[in-house]
Amino acid sequence: MLKQRDNVRDFPGRRWLNLSLRTAHLSGIVLLGAGLLGAGNVTAGAWLTLISGLAMFAGDAWANPAHLREVAGFGVLAKLGLVALMVAHPASALPVFWAILVISTLLSHAPGAIRHRRLF
Repeated sequence: MLKQRDNVRDFPGRRWLNLSLRTAHLSGIVLLGAGLLGAGNVTAGAWLTLISGLAMFAGDAWANPAHLREVAGFGVLAKLGLVALMVAHPASALPVFWAILVISTLLSHAPGAIRHRRLF
């Protein structure tokens, strides 16, 4: 019997691509956070975070189309909604940034049984 994660697609170099994207993503988050605190470039950080995050999400969705129905994939969609809130209501950007950071940490370090649990 196949487990829900047994049908994951892959290609040579995918791990290194994902590692590179994660590095760019974390750099963007640091730059964005510094900018929100007044010590960096918010625009550059936001774009780097957005582009690298979308690329990682696309890779995850390609590798496992069920990703969107899992806690981790749904969490990404929720974080995108929070980013939209930051844009629509700039006064809330800093607390929303911290909320996204906490949600991201909890989702990325939760056990696989939680991250990959299907919601629907």
